[in-house]
Parts: sequence; structure tokens; C-alpha cells
Amino acid sequence: MNFLCYIGPGAGFAVMGSFLIFFGALLLGMLILLSLPFRLLAALFRRGPHGRFRRCVVMGLDGMDPRRARRLMEAGRLPNFKALAGQGSFSPLGSTCPPISPVAWSTFSTGVNPGKHGIYDFLTRDFNSYLPELSSTRLVKDRKGRPETVLLRKSQPFWKALGERGVPCTVLRVPLTYPPEPFRGRALSAMCAPDLRGTQGEFTLFEEDGAAGSFTGGRRIRVSRQDGLVRCALPGPTLDGHTLEASLEVKWKAGNNLKARLLAGGAPVRLRVGEYTPWISLTFRQGRRRVRGIARFLPLALEPRFRLYVTPVNIDPGHPAMPVAWPASFSVYLSRLIGPYATLGLAEDTWGLTAGVLSDEQFERQTLDIHRERERMFFEALRLTRRGVLVCVFDITDRMQHMFMRRMEEEPVSTDPAADARIDATYELCDAMLGRLRRRLGRRDLLLVLSDHGFTTFRRCVHVNAWLREQGYLVEKEQTEGTSDYFAHVDWSRTRAYSFGLAGVYLNLRGREAQGIVESGAQADALKRELAAKLAELNDSATGERAVRTVYDGAAVYTGPYTQRAPDLVVGWHSGYRHSWDTAVGGTAGAVFSDNDSKWCGDHCVDRLEVPGVLFSNRRLVFGAGGPHLADVAPTLLKLWNLPVPGYMDGNGWQLEGKSNV
Repeated sequence: MNFLCYIGPGAGFAVMGSFLIFFGALLLGMLILLSLPFRLLAALFRRGPHGRFRRCVVMGLDGMDPRRARRLMEAGRLPNFKALAGQGSFSPLGSTCPPISPVAWSTFSTGVNPGKHGIYDFLTRDFNSYLPELSSTRLVKDRKGRPETVLLRKSQPFWKALGERGVPCTVLRVPLTYPPEPFRGRALSAMCAPDLRGTQGEFTLFEEDGAAGSFTGGRRIRVSRQDGLVRCALPGPTLDGHTLEASLEVKWKAGNNLKARLLAGGAPVRLRVGEYTPWISLTFRQGRRRVRGIARFLPLALEPRFRLYVTPVNIDPGHPAMPVAWPASFSVYLSRLIGPYATLGLAEDTWGLTAGVLSDEQFERQTLDIHRERERMFFEALRLTRRGVLVCVFDITDRMQHMFMRRMEEEPVSTDPAADARIDATYELCDAMLGRLRRRLGRRDLLLVLSDHGFTTFRRCVHVNAWLREQGYLVEKEQTEGTSDYFAHVDWSRTRAYSFGLAGVYLNLRGREAQGIVESGAQADALKRELAAKLAELNDSATGERAVRTVYDGAAVYTGPYTQRAPDLVVGWHSGYRHSWDTAVGGTAGAVFSDNDSKWCGDHCVDRLEVPGVLFSNRRLVFGAGGPHLADVAPTLLKLWNLPVPGYMDGNGWQLEGKSNV
């Protein structure tokens, strides 16, 4: 998903400037918590616009693919989706260019193209240093010099517009809602919400006789035992340059290879090899400073070599060190209803699996547990929503396909039937959830089930920077040594184009990039045409296949006030191909084509026409000539409540069959 999801954790993030700020925020949150039930009740009776329906429920299933859904419906394995399609509508749903989660969900939320919300990838770049940086959030200083995080997504989400006109809205886990924005409603953040360390998800592995250090997505800490006892410290957030820690103690009887006891500051917790603990509350200390977090523990082995996996340390929703919800107490309120739950934006630890620390079964178990948490909060929110809009995005379809999609849907035979069965079972799980939802809806309720994109396989990596280097568009300094990551050896005085992230190619434009050499206007336009023509002919000699389906001109597909950071070209790959891991972080060395050997084997960073999303509705909908698109959702919901659609929105409101616009 973002840079840290796809590539690994980056630098830290300031959690709190001081203990006093944290303590004051906690008191304020508790005050708001006490008043929340009364404000929820008041919202039921608050006058607002009269809508076509009493409630609109939007269930997002990230990455649900229409081809797999159709196949499983025809096989009788998705009876609730099949019934929903028969009752209302079922259609592929157009995605964004490129069809990448932060881009697509931002368009879903705002009803505008990326040129108006400013999100084009998981990454953007610093025009001065050329270094990749997160496109979604930025750490800045407030008026008093304290660190704070700002959301970089522009434009207004539909729930803010609805809330201002008195339509109650509850928004659960929609990507790019961190940090939470104030509005007249309730929201729980999702993608880009950090862990307590400030990364996008860094697990910890305590290992006896292992080499200490970091690897992609995780941190390995060497420990030693003494008579069946391991004492260690779990790193937490960094405050004012000092890392806070939580003391841990694991003890077991000699010769017992399965059971142990964990002491993490509270009551002892029983450990069993191969089984996750529940969420454990942790207190990170340094002197008088205290910060709360939660994590789950998975003992991998006690003897002959001790190994203990710890999930990324999540912000404790019941005692948030920084807000992950609006209002701030909403996360506390949910924790009182369903217990502790994952708050990390990318909570399923894909890096634990790709690093070989977690097995397929252990990753699947973790993913299912997180999904169950989301289900509980969703149905609790549904119970409290008597009128208005409820939106909840579920990630399980995306995560399971990323890690287990080892064949394209149209291929008749799976090379890994067990992996394919896991994905099918995930769709069946979502079907059962849909069945529960439909039984709770009435005739005055509108239901939309949709995804931001579909899925395909990721078999071959294309190192775009290596290709640009071979073609003479990217030039490196002579006699370079060491890593080539982050454009370390690029000679910008002779480089005309470069790439990073998962879809874009950028010109080294004079007046935009600090060391730009390409002139705007005719020279830039000619270079884009030249690059696009050559990329369109890019063939993979190992397979004989053409890698690129379409090359899009950014100036033609993006309009709006935030196009300066847009890619100059967007590469729409054929299924099976994708920007390489090296290109994603600004690497330049290596071959153009290589096999994708990672367990991250499914993806959607290809041409948008290869991976449309999916749309189901319990009403028959009529779409425009181009079919339904993610950008249509926001204007449709505004029209649903008889509110004017802002002129800047790019989407079109859908129609009910035989009736006027929704």
C-alpha cells in the first residue's frame, strides 16, 4: 500500500512532544467519551435534509475482483452476493489511473480525479533532494514548534459535506483518513495510521543466538536465556531523541517445548508455541514518561532456540497516545464496545510473512483475527446508525490476494491449489458477512458493496530506472561505489527522466526539480512522446511478452490545482508485470527484467483496465455510457440526500432504474 507497506518502515515519527500534552489529551478524550452516547442520541433527532433512503450502508472490500466474484457466484459459493446481484446491480467498477489504493480510495472519498486531491501513488518526491517520501502525510511543526502530522490529501470527502448539512455519518477504516479530520460525524482512521514507533508497521523478532539488526519490515533483537528465563526490552516510541522501552520476561520449565509464561508489566500471560496471545497492554517507560500501546505475541519456539514474534506495537485505542479517530474519544468508545483492536493502518503483517518469520497459516490467522475485529465494530456501528450513512472498508480481500494470488483468474490450473483455496475462502467469508448485513437491513436502506480495484498476479519485475539508464535517459556518475538506492549515484546534470514508486515516470524538468535540465513546453512534450513510444514496445525476452499495455500522459489524465506533483507518464502494465521493488525506492542498478521471488505475489499496480473494481447494490442502478466509476460514489451519496453536487466533482450521480437521479 504506501511506501512503508510495499517497501518497509522508514524513519520514526514523533508521537508526543511531552507527557503533559499526552496527559491533557487523555483527560479531554475521556471527557468527550462520557458525552458521546448523548451526542449519538442527539444526532438521531437532529434535523437534516430528507433523503431517498433512511440509511445508506457502504461496505468496501479492498481489492475484490469481479472475475473471481463472478466465478464463485456461478459455482454457488457466494449465495449472498448472487442474491444481491439478482435483487439489484452487479458490475465492474472503474478505478483510477493508476489503480493504487491511496489514489483510488481518495477518489472514492472526494469524487474527484487525482489532480484535485493530490494523491498519485504511495510515494511522492522531494523536488530538492529527489528522495521519495510518503504522499499521504507529512511531519511538520505547529505554531509552538511541536511536531504534528498533516494529511496531504486535498479536496473534501463526502461525509464532511453530508455532516455539515445534518446527515449523520460514521466512517470506519477508509484509507487516507489519518490524521483524522474534524467533521460533524465519527471516523476511525485506516491506511497511513502509524504504529507506536512511527512506522507503517514494524514487527519485532526476539531470537536466541540470532544476529541483531533490522531487515525489511522488521527488527531482530538478540536475546539469551538463563535456566528457562529470557529477559528483554521491547522498543517503543522515540520521544525527544530517546527510545522508550517495555520490559518483558518469558519463563518456562526446562524440557517444556510448548508452554511458557509472559510477564509484560501486568498479570502473567500464558504462551503456547504457535498460538497468538490476545492483545497485550504495554507501558513504555523512560524516567517519568509513560506511553501505552498494544501488541500480540506469537512464540515460535522455546527450545532448542528461543524465538518470539511480536506484532507491530499498535496505538492503544483505549488509551491513544495520539488520535486515530474523530472525535478523539471515538476509538476509546469502540474499545469499550468490542475490546482492544488493531489501529495500525496496515495492520496485517505482510512483511512478517515475506521475511519468512511467519508461516502462511500464521499470517492467515492474524489476518482473520483482524477481520473479525472489523466485523464487530461494523455491526456495532450499524446498530447505532438509525439514519444517515455508514461506511466501512475491510482489508482482508486485499491482503490475502497480495500474499496468495499465484495464478491469474483466467488460468485453468492453479500451481498452488492451497493458496488459491485461501483466497476463495476469503471471498466466502465476506459472503457470510454480507448475509448477516442483509438480514439487518430494511426496505428503506440502500446497500452498496464495492472495491477500489481488482487483482492480478505479479510475476515479473520491471526495473524502469535500469531501462532508463540503458536507454540513456538516466545517467550515473562514473566510478561509483556502494548502494544505488534513492538515486545515490545519479548525475542529474545529464539525467532527463527517472522513476520511483509503483507507476510513474518523471521528467527532470527545469524549474520544477532542483537540478532539472528538460525545458517545459515543446521539449518536454517531445520527450514524453519518445518515452511513451519506446515503453509501449518494451518486450520481455524471457517470456516473449509485451510488458506494457498503455502509457498515459499525466497532462491528459489529470486536471486540477495539484498536478505539479503528478507523474509525467503513468505506465499501465499488462497483468503479471509491475514496477520492480528497486525502482520503487529509486534504485538504479540491476537488470531490466527479473522474476518476482517475493511472497508478495499478487498485485494491482497495472493498467487500470486490467483490474477494475466491483460494485454490488440492492437497488437496480443505471450508469452512464462509460459504466460506473469510483468517482461517482461521492456525488451519488450527495444526491441521495437531495444535496447539490459541487461543480468541481468529476463523478456522475447514478440513477435508480425507472426513477430520477439518486
